[in-house]
Amino acid sequence: MNRAAKWIGWALAVPATLATLFLLTAWIGSAIPRNAGWTESAAGIDIMVETNGVHTAIVMPLVSPQKDWRTDFPARDLSMPYRPYTHVSVSWGERDVFLDTPTWGDMTLSTAVGALANGDGLLHVAHYIRPARSPTLRVLRIAPGEYARLVTAIERVVPPLEGRIIHPGYFDNDVFYDAPGTYHLGNTCNQWTSDTLAAAGIRTGLWTPLAGGVMRWVPKRALDKSP
Repeated sequence: MNRAAKWIGWALAVPATLATLFLLTAWIGSAIPRNAGWTESAAGIDIMVETNGVHTAIVMPLVSPQKDWRTDFPARDLSMPYRPYTHVSVSWGERDVFLDTPTWGDMTLSTAVGALANGDGLLHVAHYIRPARSPTLRVLRIAPGEYARLVTAIERVVPPLEGRIIHPGYFDNDVFYDAPGTYHLGNTCNQWTSDTLAAAGIRTGLWTPLAGGVMRWVPKRALDKSP
């Protein structure tokens, strides 16, 4: 009985210790800034960073002098293509997690483990009409040159129109596309968000596997700015 109790204790202690180390490392990693000297532009392009508490995405004007996203993400791919969309939300993540877990209650252990070990990339694109800023949808004003670099970073994971594989979204305003990249613990959906922002020169955390690590760099004071 004592030996069995010890084995049970180890079985419980090891995962708890690993989880604690992961959370501590994620907290420290997300606190280390990239582009530490960056500040918001007095005039420029308003983007938004959104979160559902677990996943983050970058929201941009559908059309701007720097980029017309309607070519890359045509509304005809949506179930409701004829609305007057003004913004596009782009995020990258793991294929099976995106497609098989429309709600977190659908998540299985095998899906989660497979994603963290070696998952395939998938692009999630949602179209919005004048999205309202909120605590979970925060505004950043960036310079035109920074936005151009942001566009270039996102274009790297946009699949070509010819031969593109499209998957239905969760709602009538979103869609999924097969995309390049391998998902693992060091390259999560939230890491993609911060890496993309960093490529544009925007201040963000070094390692941000969790959504909170991304959002800590997008201050709520930005809610006072007009999108």
